[in-house]
Amino acid sequence: MGDRSIGRGVVCLVVGLAFGCSTGAEGDYDGPAPSVAQPADLVAIFANASVEHGVPEELLQGIAWAETRWTMVWPEPGAHTHGLPPAFGVMALRAERASEGARLIGASLDDVRTEAAPNVHAAAAWLARTAGELGIDASDPLEAWAPVLEAYSGIDDPVARTLYADMDVFGALRRGFVARDGEGQVIGRVAPQRIEQIEVPAPVAVGPIGRTTQALDPGPDYPDAVWRASPNHSSRPSGSPGDIQMVIIHSCEGSYAGCWATLTSSSSGVSAHYVVNADGSEISQMVTEARKAWHIGATYNCSLNDDTRCNLSGYGSNGFTVGVEHAGFASQTTWDSGLLDESAKLVCDITEAYGIPRDANHIVAHGQLQANRTDPGANWPWQAYIDLVRQHCGDTTFSEIVVDDDDANNDSTVASFSASSSWIASGYSGYWGSGYRYASTQPISDTADFWFYLEAGGDHTIDAHWVAGANRSTAAPFLFYDASSTLVGSTTADQTTNGSAWNELGTYTFSAGWNRVALSRWAAAGSVVVADAVRVR
Repeated sequence: MGDRSIGRGVVCLVVGLAFGCSTGAEGDYDGPAPSVAQPADLVAIFANASVEHGVPEELLQGIAWAETRWTMVWPEPGAHTHGLPPAFGVMALRAERASEGARLIGASLDDVRTEAAPNVHAAAAWLARTAGELGIDASDPLEAWAPVLEAYSGIDDPVARTLYADMDVFGALRRGFVARDGEGQVIGRVAPQRIEQIEVPAPVAVGPIGRTTQALDPGPDYPDAVWRASPNHSSRPSGSPGDIQMVIIHSCEGSYAGCWATLTSSSSGVSAHYVVNADGSEISQMVTEARKAWHIGATYNCSLNDDTRCNLSGYGSNGFTVGVEHAGFASQTTWDSGLLDESAKLVCDITEAYGIPRDANHIVAHGQLQANRTDPGANWPWQAYIDLVRQHCGDTTFSEIVVDDDDANNDSTVASFSASSSWIASGYSGYWGSGYRYASTQPISDTADFWFYLEAGGDHTIDAHWVAGANRSTAAPFLFYDASSTLVGSTTADQTTNGSAWNELGTYTFSAGWNRVALSRWAAAGSVVVADAVRVR
């Protein structure tokens, strides 16, 4: 998992491997990130843009929800856009829509990309101009704006374009939604809207929640999916390198319709076995599990995965994995609970079918196995997600706990971190989560504390994750305390080596309640100790 976090334009086809050789716009952006990840004043921004540009407020809100969950997204390094230009801001503005929108409102392209208000206004101006060209007015019913949404989607496939409008955007508006920030606080509500179904250029059926979808066969391996066949697949290799042994989690870096349209296009040269839509209400299967989908462009290196399955090192990762894509962006702050739950059901089914262990080294991020990728991003809730997979499979064994140095990444019910201001935050590459802390070594009682909660006492193995470097301590002191603050063990670790990986520290007896792993600064002076993450298993 490592830094569980996936840029270049036209995707090239590599036989048996994909997603690793793009060129052009996708990876070229090196400008600023958004000023804020999820603005709190979006409701007012949508309202102002609606009035100024004559675009229905609900339409702006629906696009932002379908695309980004009201998050200021941007193409973080390693964010894979499947050959599309990178997307920016709440409205996921890409390429011409971003530059033309900036021109229409007289703003700089950087402001449109990184500030919420210019981003929404630029999108509204582009939508208004396109509506005017098509003879559509703000007083028309929302369904009349479908051709404008289709143009906004940037999708070539005519069915996918229409379903982007009718299922992704209008579907969200028909159901209504509540938008929350990264802390779970409500920042906006949209009530269910009355929107007429629009005609899709293919046989259609009305689904159970009133959306329009294609009348497709169920997935051949997962009946709860719909079958949208991709031509981009090949045979798995013989022997162990072709036996399904892991599931790779991806983010689409875009909408559901745009994602499956790309993955089923012969010209893209990429595919995945499955893609889950933004709220989990639909899953597409595109490649049978028996075949190799082209979803990761890397040979396997077990050192990137805690030395798991090292017999597979040097073999193409596509050969022994199942790839699951998810509508959304690696840079978004939250993931819909419906998406996570339905994805977990799917992954449970896959792990049961092939006897795959349900742990962090067999259900992995694209960014874990391919060093130049980061999807599905730092905010994918790994611990809760794997717990969901286990719950759907009826597992009753202890679920591992990961404690990050950034409490925003922790499940507050079982994990917490604390440290004094002497522990300095850093973001140098190779960390777990979203950064790490470090402090100079000296004879002082000043620990970085990784707290974890146990329902029942017992023996548990502790692993630590750090970013290695020449200035690290060769004997970083780790102390282990049970819930009564009794020291139950200690050890030292050489942090000059084995970085960006989990390192076993030993097995100790802990008690029910809040236990603690403390990293001390009390070591030979002249170096630093790194507090990144601790895993309890």
